[in-house]
Amino acid sequence: MQLTTTFRDMSPSPALQAAVERWFARLQQVFNRIVGCHVSIEKPHRHHLHGQGSRFSIHVALSVPGGHIDASNQSNEDAYVALSDAFRAARRQLVHHVDLQRHFVKAPADASRGALATKS
Repeated sequence: MQLTTTFRDMSPSPALQAAVERWFARLQQVFNRIVGCHVSIEKPHRHHLHGQGSRFSIHVALSVPGGHIDASNQSNEDAYVALSDAFRAARRQLVHHVDLQRHFVKAPADASRGALATKS
């Protein structure tokens, strides 16, 4: 398993790197067969327009057996909020991927509870 973090348009931050590692450890608890993870943290240079400061943009890319998961366009003025949003989005997609790998299919919302479907 390989975890890489890229800092764009900003200095590398040991605190943000540690947060990435903690979030990644949580993903491994969901699915321990993650092959690779690349996290991109970017703070674009923008002029202060209408009182808005620069927003951190986070992209999480996971390589898993049978697929690739991307959680991108997660941004916030607080890097840690953007990071948690990105990893939560990646987690949702990872859980969906794991469910598909296990051939788990959710029953349609309009299906009646407890009734067995029979084929004619």
